[in-house]
Amino acid sequence: MSIELITVLMIVTLLLVLVLGQPLSISLGGIAMVFTLAVWGPKGLYMAATTALSAATSDILLAVPLFVFMGAMLQTSGIADDLYDMIHHLFGSVRGGLAIGTVGICTVFAAMAGISAVATVTMGLVALPSMLSRGYDKKLALGSIAAGGALGILIPPSVTMILYALLARESVGKLFAGGIMPGLLLAGLFVVYIAVMCFFKPKIAPAIKDEARLPLVKRLVYLKAAFWPVLLIGLVLGTIYSGICTPTEASGIGALGSVIAVITNRRFTKNTFFSASITTLKITSMVMWIVIGSGCFSAIYNAAGSQELVTNVLANLPGGRWAVFIVLQAIYFILGTFLDPTGIVMLCTPVFVPVIIKLGFDPIWFGITFIINMEMAYLTPPFGFNLFYLRSIVPEGITMGHIYRSVLPFIALQMLCLVLVSVFPQIILWLPNMMK
Repeated sequence: MSIELITVLMIVTLLLVLVLGQPLSISLGGIAMVFTLAVWGPKGLYMAATTALSAATSDILLAVPLFVFMGAMLQTSGIADDLYDMIHHLFGSVRGGLAIGTVGICTVFAAMAGISAVATVTMGLVALPSMLSRGYDKKLALGSIAAGGALGILIPPSVTMILYALLARESVGKLFAGGIMPGLLLAGLFVVYIAVMCFFKPKIAPAIKDEARLPLVKRLVYLKAAFWPVLLIGLVLGTIYSGICTPTEASGIGALGSVIAVITNRRFTKNTFFSASITTLKITSMVMWIVIGSGCFSAIYNAAGSQELVTNVLANLPGGRWAVFIVLQAIYFILGTFLDPTGIVMLCTPVFVPVIIKLGFDPIWFGITFIINMEMAYLTPPFGFNLFYLRSIVPEGITMGHIYRSVLPFIALQMLCLVLVSVFPQIILWLPNMMK
């Protein structure tokens, strides 16, 4: 059976199974088993077992549950509520201040959790009712929460970056460093957009009335809410970038630090710990099954000779290496409209990264552009994850149509960020190049 025929059959079968509503991990693993038997027979199943064992026991993946637990612990403890109270009193007097503050809190949570769901769900429960009750436009409120939450996979520590580093065989620490400047740039673009919109359309985000504002001295007291989040971020990222700890070791520090933070704030209960543990178990299990399923899928496809096929096809594209880069980004964007970003990482990285290296692109730079594209996947209709996170918690009267329309300007800003870091690669590479 030729590699071209195998490619067509595997892709068509995968799409068909996904359309039928089967889970991504089961779809990938099941298709891998079927094609392994068809191409190599029962003896080929040894390769699947070896691949699954290797994927599930990687040291790098130990960081995933620890970073997820850190974010989940802080989410369930009420620290996010304290941060929002701080934003409400410090910036509520500014038009659009609550939306801008929501993006800021999502940026902080991104640097503590490594996933998108934590900030999106938390701010959806805390910030959305507050903004709507104060007359904020639905689209602005929803869009700022969905877009801010998506920063969780770009600003380190990021679970998606860990998976990319594992498959691309690159440094997790350098990927984390590469994500900082683009993450802050994108958060800044969100803030500027909100501020400009509120300047020209003040009715979409009114300021808190004068009689509701606290005196400046009392407002400054709320700054204490930022102590533990800032300390945890400094500990985790500082130990990684200084070379004191590996990302896996730093994730352990972050997990322990989150428990200490909750205990210090007198919010540690059996229910809090249990809820954070269950959240960690669910997310980690989902990630691991996708890692195993897509690892088997990629292994069979690569063993059949896919790398040579992909390289030949891309090398013959008109327009040179930048045309290849644009095509790859377009493929990622299309896949992101209907596939889980974790699955896209596992499927595409082993196939595309060798091509990128052969063309002379920096794999760290390419990895961050890929992560930005996957951040768009969290917002892109019809199957963006953050859209469904929001839909599950919004009050009555807000439809899926409202949510879809709210994210369109923010998707455009994500595209702008992708263009900027592509044209000016030092935005990504400056910090990784400074590392030891």
